[in-house]
Amino acid sequence: MISRRQLFASSFAAAPAFAQSRGRRRPNILFIMSDDHASHAISAHGSKINETPNIDRLAKGGLRLDNCFVTNSICTPSRACILTGQYSHLNGVKTLNDSIDPKTIHVGHLLRNAGYQTAMIGKWHLQTSPEGFDFWRILPGQGLYYDPVFTHQDGSRQKYQGYCTDLIADFTLDWLKTGRDKSKPFFLMCHHKAPHRDWTPPKKYQDWLKDETVPEPGNLYEDISKRSAAAQRATLRVGDDMTKTDLKVDRPAGLEGRELRKWAYQLYIKDYLRCVRSVDDNVGRLLDYLDAEGLAEDTLVIYTSDQGFFLGDHGWYDKRFMYEETMRMPFLARYPKLIRPGSTNRDIILNIDFAPTFLALAGQKAPATMQGESFAPQLQGKTPKKWRKSMYYRYWMHLGGGHTVTAHYGVRSHAHKLIYYYGQALGSKGAVDTPTPPEWEMFDLIKDPREMKNVYGEPAYAKVQSELKAELDRLRTYYRDQV
Repeated sequence: MISRRQLFASSFAAAPAFAQSRGRRRPNILFIMSDDHASHAISAHGSKINETPNIDRLAKGGLRLDNCFVTNSICTPSRACILTGQYSHLNGVKTLNDSIDPKTIHVGHLLRNAGYQTAMIGKWHLQTSPEGFDFWRILPGQGLYYDPVFTHQDGSRQKYQGYCTDLIADFTLDWLKTGRDKSKPFFLMCHHKAPHRDWTPPKKYQDWLKDETVPEPGNLYEDISKRSAAAQRATLRVGDDMTKTDLKVDRPAGLEGRELRKWAYQLYIKDYLRCVRSVDDNVGRLLDYLDAEGLAEDTLVIYTSDQGFFLGDHGWYDKRFMYEETMRMPFLARYPKLIRPGSTNRDIILNIDFAPTFLALAGQKAPATMQGESFAPQLQGKTPKKWRKSMYYRYWMHLGGGHTVTAHYGVRSHAHKLIYYYGQALGSKGAVDTPTPPEWEMFDLIKDPREMKNVYGEPAYAKVQSELKAELDRLRTYYRDQV
C-alpha cells in the first residue's frame, strides 16, 4: 500500500499548476451538497414543479452540467466516491453499511497539504470521523431535522435548537466569518441533510403549497408489471410502500391503487419541495455573504446532490436504480474568473471527477489512485479530445436497505443505456444473499428519454446491443471491477 508521504509527494511532483500557469490566484472552493435533491426539482435544470431562485443564481452566473452522474446511487457510497475519486469497489464503500477507512487519502488531505484550509460541516454519513479537515462539525448518522445533535471535532456532542438546514448554514457562515484563515484559500464542504426522507419541512413552510396541486409526472401511474422483474421486485411505490412517518397522516380507510398513489404523491412531493425551499434559502444566505465580503470573484461555488431521486417517476420514490432520475446529479458551478455566465455542458461527468477537478484548480495533479478525470477544461467551455463517451455504473446492495432493489451494473452512452441485473450480493455488506435470476434492460435515450420501453433483444437494436456489451466489458476492465 502506498504511504501518505509517497502519495503526497507524487501528487506534487508533477503538479500542472493549473491556476498559477494562467496567472490566477487559486480559488476558494465552497462545495454545497444536499441529500437526494433531484435535478428535476431545480428550476435551472428545467423543473416543472418548483422554483429555486438562489440555486439558479449559480447557473445564471456560471455553468450547468446536464449529464453529471453518480456511479452508485446511494448516499454513503456516493460521498466516498466524491472524496476519493474512486469507484466503490476500490474505496471500499459499496453500501450504506460500509465505512470509509480513516487512513484513506482523499481530496481534503491533498488540498490541506497544498496549503488550503479545509472544513467539513453537516451530513458526513461515512461512519468514521472525518479526517483531512482543519475543522469539522457533523451530524451523527442521518441526523434529525429538528433540534439535531452535532458531533464536534473533539468528539463531544451537542444538541442545537432549530431546523437542521438553517443550522448547517449558520455553522458554515460562522466558520467563514470567524474560523477562516484569510491568508489561505479555503476548501469548505457544506452538506445538507435535506431533502432526505422523511422530508420534514421547516415550520415556516409547512403550509406552503397547501392549497395547490403539484403537477404529476406523466408516468406516475405506470404499470410496473410490464417492466423487468427487478422493477417489479422493488418496494419504492409512492403510497403503497410509504409509512405514516413519510406521509405524516393516517391513510384513509379503503384508499388503494391509483387513488392511493394520487393522494400520497401530493403529500410526499409537497413536503419534499418544502425542504428544498429551505435549502434554496440557505444557499442564498451563503451567496449573499460571499458577495458582501468581496469573496465571490475568487470562489468556486458548487451546488450538487449526492444523487438524484424518483419524484413519482415510474410511480416511485427513493433512488438506487440506474435510471435517469436517480443517477443524474444536479450540478451548478460559479467561478467568475474561469466560467462564462449562463454556460452549459453536456459531456458525461461523474462524481469521481470532482476531486481531480478541485485538485487541478488548486494547481495540483491528482494521484494515480484516483480514477476520475479533471473537468476543469469543461468549466472553461472546452471538451478534451479524449473525453469519455460512456460511463460505468454499479449498485451493490442486493435486495438490502429496505427497498429490495436488485444488484446491477451497466453502461450509459449519450444515446443508449444497458443494464445487467446480476442478482447476487457478491460480498456486499448489508445486502441480502438471495440470488435472483439475471436479466437485461436496454433503453434508447433519444427516442425514449423516460426509459419506458425495454428494447433489449429487439432485432433493430442488435448492433447497438452488441456494442454496448463490449463497452461494458471494456469499462469494467478499465476501472478494475471484475468481481
